[in-house]
Amino acid sequence: QFYIEFTLPPGTAIEETRAMAERINNKLASENGIEQVYWSIGRSGPAFYYNITGGRSNAPGFAQAFITTSSAAATEQLIAKLERSLPDEAPEAQVIVRGLVQGPPVDAPVELRIVGPDLDTLRELGDQLQVKIADVDTITVARATLTGGAPKIVVDVNEAKARALGLDMTAVAAQLQAGLEGSVGGSLLERTEQLPVRVRLDAETRTDLSAIRDLPIIAANSAALTNSGQFGALPLSSIANIALLPTDGAIVRRNGERINTVQGFTLRSVLPEEALKSIQSTLESENFTLPAGYRLETGGDSDARSNTLGNLLASVGIIVTLTIAIIVMTFNSFRLSAIALVVCVLSAGLSIFALAVFRYPFGITAILGVIGSIGVSINAAIIIMTGLQSNQDAVAGNHHAMVDVLMNSSRHIISTTVTTFGGFLPLILAGGGFWPPFAMAVSGGVLLSTVISFYFTPPAFSLLYAKRKSSNANRTHPALKPTYFRRLVANT
Repeated sequence: QFYIEFTLPPGTAIEETRAMAERINNKLASENGIEQVYWSIGRSGPAFYYNITGGRSNAPGFAQAFITTSSAAATEQLIAKLERSLPDEAPEAQVIVRGLVQGPPVDAPVELRIVGPDLDTLRELGDQLQVKIADVDTITVARATLTGGAPKIVVDVNEAKARALGLDMTAVAAQLQAGLEGSVGGSLLERTEQLPVRVRLDAETRTDLSAIRDLPIIAANSAALTNSGQFGALPLSSIANIALLPTDGAIVRRNGERINTVQGFTLRSVLPEEALKSIQSTLESENFTLPAGYRLETGGDSDARSNTLGNLLASVGIIVTLTIAIIVMTFNSFRLSAIALVVCVLSAGLSIFALAVFRYPFGITAILGVIGSIGVSINAAIIIMTGLQSNQDAVAGNHHAMVDVLMNSSRHIISTTVTTFGGFLPLILAGGGFWPPFAMAVSGGVLLSTVISFYFTPPAFSLLYAKRKSSNANRTHPALKPTYFRRLVANT
């Protein structure tokens, strides 16, 4: 799956947005590999993936298309093709083609925030920065959040003429409201929802400035109309000046400060961090500087990942302290607890190694998988050390007794490893961007950490905990004895 969104200029009617959606939909219908297209016009569609941002409503110039394809390979091919061809298909709109990726939800992969007090200066600096970001090869669309709003019609009523007709400002506004926005004349019951029926002027009149100037205004003082030669009503232009003026967009603030965020959307094959470095290099080479009182901040994927990791690691100190306390109480030994903690570090490294070998992204779900693999991996080490600690010969340093304890514990460890790996294997084979990194981090870390449990924990127990004897048979490290390897391999 992937999705497309486009934005038309402010003031665009929803009918124009629908026509644009139909044009793009016809383009999508000619592409191979697309099975289904779902459109949401005027508002954000349902967030079917965990990091899709939405929340837009009452936006007549906005639309989203959610597309289902025949395979993951078809998705990648279509994204690579459409992100270059669709902007030419709809040059009057900002068209963005986005795939499903790992990471926290962000509005854009790359964001640069200009912070300062003056709106005009922020808008000017944002326009300059937007041009420079758009020139970067890895950026498909660049846009700024601080832009002009939709144009508005300003009606300057001559109060003296209005009062001569028995009207005040409120009465004139009420008549314009009734004609342009409409008056509720009834309701329609559709299932359990009651819909208002609104009566208003036709669309051609409401969208034509000259027709609005000629809107009839009914006077409250009919004698004034008769004396002036008017009958029934007179045009709005006779008592008011009408002009079409631009408006300012919404003022965006962050932490109480005014900002203008310039967003950049990258190609599918480009990581946001790489695109951000390219943009920063371009700004440095072109000597882009901000005036005094203004500063540039980094947002987007980079900032969101830093905040997410910071939130995850905020409680690490408490978790590590409680883990050490529980392990120490389990073994009643700081030396065995140190071995267990080393196993934790090694199993985490093996989980990351499994992700690197199979080229999975190290995202949020992968981090959760690494944490989960640590819990399962340390369980095997605890089983082995508990068995060794309860065997008097193993505590006395008898390496043959250690091997016997390990052989007896290996059935539980191997069965746990096999069932864990087998349970996550369907998620790995199913493909996609969400579950495979998590499943590989857990199953790969547990599978590889079995080696640590068998070949690291007993020698470490022998070195740090067992009472060493002076016999020649026990001077050789157990992991170097041929018997140890033969019996271990035969059992596994």
